[in-house]
Amino acid sequence: MKAIQISEFGSNEVLSYTELAEPELNPGQVLIKNQAAGVNPIDWKTCSGGGAAPFIGDLPFVPGWEFAGTVAKIADDVTTFSVGDPVFGFIRFPERAGCFAEYVAAPVDQISLRPAELPVEAAAGLGLAGLTAWQALFDKGNLKASQRVVILAGAGGVGHLAIQLAKWAGAQVITTASAANHDFLTALGADVVIDYHTQKITDHAKDVDLVIDGIGGQVGIEALACVKPGGTLVTLPSATKDEVIAAGDAIKVNVEPIRVEPNSDQLGQLAGLYAEKKLCLNLANTYPLAQVGNAFDESKTGKVKGKLVLTI
Repeated sequence: MKAIQISEFGSNEVLSYTELAEPELNPGQVLIKNQAAGVNPIDWKTCSGGGAAPFIGDLPFVPGWEFAGTVAKIADDVTTFSVGDPVFGFIRFPERAGCFAEYVAAPVDQISLRPAELPVEAAAGLGLAGLTAWQALFDKGNLKASQRVVILAGAGGVGHLAIQLAKWAGAQVITTASAANHDFLTALGADVVIDYHTQKITDHAKDVDLVIDGIGGQVGIEALACVKPGGTLVTLPSATKDEVIAAGDAIKVNVEPIRVEPNSDQLGQLAGLYAEKKLCLNLANTYPLAQVGNAFDESKTGKVKGKLVLTI
């Protein structure tokens, strides 16, 4: 099978488009004929030696944690899926998963059926960002109807999905974005969109129940001032979580870090919302698998509106 593999950590020059053996199928797994894979900042960070690199073990390594395809084989003990089923998933994170490849061996408890209304490219980009948004809003943030939530970096992969999920839950949504993305986010349901280039979030959002901090660092720290007593800030970037937590402790604001976890039930709920047209994924760009370096370069700009996906 064709796959992307790295044999050392580094920049795009370490990415090799190569021929590998199909993965072996273990109990509790299905073999996926892969059609698309999502690209996320964690992918290029890990390939460069950061991100999830400490969890990868010995090289070589096939990157990628999310995919969409069809079931090609099933292990003898699997009864929940059949050959030919359309599926998608977010698997094994932060350990190696190997989704930048033509075939993927996937645990059945970390994948979901893909409804016909969910295109394969959208499904491939929905796992990591969709689960991050879901778990940040509902598992960590305990968001309820009529509450007010600030979502920093609203136009990004996680942000634009979090806006839609928060509105579906009945919350009022305040978000930040450059002026060029205001109409896009308003169309997704944002009630207030703040231009972070010219406006301070603390001037426009006070006493909110929840902040979803997709930026971290000083931006996340400044957003603590928006949170009402008893409220919560969920910070996504792991590199700055300790400093944001410490700043929250200093002013008695609860800060929750998050590492997204695979969850087949939540994937199924996201797919259902997509099928019901209550959730959409903005596909910023697609690249053939062999052009993963170009996808990494676009991701590194930090200006991707929605998600990037590799087609296989």
